[in-house]
Amino acid sequence: MSIHISAKKGEIAKTVLQPGDPLRAKFIAENYLEYPKLVSQTRGILYYTGLYKGKEVSVGASGMGVPSIGIYSYELFTEYDVQTIMRIGTCGAYTTDLQCFDIINVENAASESTYAKFAWENDSELISHQGNAFETINKTAEELNLTIKSGNIHTSDIFYRKNLGTPEIAKKYNCSAVEMEAFALFANAQYLGKNAATILTVSDVIPTGEQISADQREKALRTMMELALETAIKL
Repeated sequence: MSIHISAKKGEIAKTVLQPGDPLRAKFIAENYLEYPKLVSQTRGILYYTGLYKGKEVSVGASGMGVPSIGIYSYELFTEYDVQTIMRIGTCGAYTTDLQCFDIINVENAASESTYAKFAWENDSELISHQGNAFETINKTAEELNLTIKSGNIHTSDIFYRKNLGTPEIAKKYNCSAVEMEAFALFANAQYLGKNAATILTVSDVIPTGEQISADQREKALRTMMELALETAIKL
């Protein structure tokens, strides 16, 4: 048991899928895992452990933003000996080269966040995925005949902003999309010597205003969920 996760030692698998939304974690557990067990619900942040094709996998929420995933991923890595965390979430595209429903395997996350600097004395604005999960995701997608894209994304602390143009840091590192968590996950994994990856589904295209409707989201995100689960059994 950690400060924010009430699961007992041994109740969290070595590989964890981490959506932002607790109800998305619940959906994955109930629709994809065999014998799913709710192992933590502290603060309404749900964690489940079960079997996927015979492999023990856990799925649990990160909450929204760098501080939240920073806490949950750190406790998973250090208190539960988790070896790999795959964030699965949504993002907004900065460019029309991406379309709604596209899937991105994140290579690097760029951020103005001070999280890595003040947590781990890491001054980098750009932190890469960690370990072998990134390549395993690409290989799994190929085996599934699934087209995905790889590249840099912007991890922002801000959802609403006065200036709607693409932020300078995103231009600097050629970031094709924006989300709010990957940078902290990668920073924690780098510091702790763990594995971390992020798979994102494009939910909206910022320049055009196109977006996935609420009733499309469940179906739209299934492909990403299944890619992450199929990857998990190889790690």
